[in-house]
Amino acid sequence: MTTDLRDPSASRDHGGRIDAAVARYGGERGDWIDLSTGINPVPYPIGDLPCSSWIDLPDHAANTALIAAARAFWPCPARAAVLAVPGLSLAISLIPRLTAAGRVSIATPTYNEHAAAFRAAGWDVTQSGAVDARVAVHPNNPDGRIWRAEETCAPLSIIDESFCDTAPEHSLIHLADRPGTLVLKSFGKFWGLAGLRLGFVIGDPDLVAMLAAMLGPWVVSGPALHIGAAALRDPDWADDTRARLAHDRDRLDNLLLGGGAILTGGTSLFRLYNHPHAQALHDHLAQHHIWTRPFPWSDTAIRFGLPGPNGWSRLQAALDSAP
Repeated sequence: MTTDLRDPSASRDHGGRIDAAVARYGGERGDWIDLSTGINPVPYPIGDLPCSSWIDLPDHAANTALIAAARAFWPCPARAAVLAVPGLSLAISLIPRLTAAGRVSIATPTYNEHAAAFRAAGWDVTQSGAVDARVAVHPNNPDGRIWRAEETCAPLSIIDESFCDTAPEHSLIHLADRPGTLVLKSFGKFWGLAGLRLGFVIGDPDLVAMLAAMLGPWVVSGPALHIGAAALRDPDWADDTRARLAHDRDRLDNLLLGGGAILTGGTSLFRLYNHPHAQALHDHLAQHHIWTRPFPWSDTAIRFGLPGPNGWSRLQAALDSAP
């Protein structure tokens, strides 16, 4: 496969990339069901947006309202700072530059942009020994590992809670006032609006201020400020969504576990299975324009996200025809 040199992540393993699936297996983009990511397939309804959110520079009042909504939705410690960012990927790429490079502990397998960002900033990535920084993806992607507070300690501690909104009882947000700690929150996963490019960095005020200075002004778009604040002020939608995702998670397990797969982890947004013919299953589903996530580090691991309401029958039929 040819690497797209315009995309710095193209050489790293990620979900998505339906364009590449279309190029290899055919069809039109709209024909595909993308189960390769952990994005909620029933997104928050954005409704009508005021014209001013598109026309005007994002103002201080809109940002303040978004931050207040974030503090209320995630019970942030009063001493922790909250910064809205244009998607977590950008913040992840900059965080290793907040302090002098050293040794960082990143347990694998996990979301690989953290290690890539630390290496790019001159850090040594390890899984053992004394370290200057630690990254805990909580719950972990792809196996759903839940971290304990005492496992996240380091002079620079990054707790990535991109998938934690399905199970807020496990959140470590209370650690956000610990010196050197940054808790990352994604808006794209649970709310299903990855294209909005909105995330939050919550934690040590000095580190957050340094990150804000790196990003500069007006980093979050007017529409993102408006939609994010509305969604975070809607706890009923969040509760209903958690219940629906839990139901669909169990439905997906029932489909896969009857066909030779073994559940090895996951969350309510994605499931990780071992399958003796994972790559063959991935290819078979791709022939039916259903995109899943195998992994280069395993011949048997395969990850499935949740289908949308109209995707279940197609997934069932494709699985039923698998050799």
